[in-house]
Amino acid sequence: MYPLNLPPAQILQLSSQLLCSGLALLLVGLAAAYGLEKQLNVPTLVLAHSLTLIGPSVLKIGYVLRLVAQQRLKDETCAHAIA
Repeated sequence: MYPLNLPPAQILQLSSQLLCSGLALLLVGLAAAYGLEKQLNVPTLVLAHSLTLIGPSVLKIGYVLRLVAQQRLKDETCAHAIA
């Protein structure tokens, strides 16, 4: 049922890292693609624009992992409360 066989604490740590890196990719991409567009050559500008697409995707993956970890923590606490 769960996509990862890791403890919820490790999934939370992984999701936090993904959220931070996704935000960093997005901000760097935005700054380079729209702030430095006149100074960049075409391949670098294409890379900067691709970062504006990759960054939000990594953010979404990190958010979903955070939801998975919170659900697993909730399921564990419910299982302990029943037992």
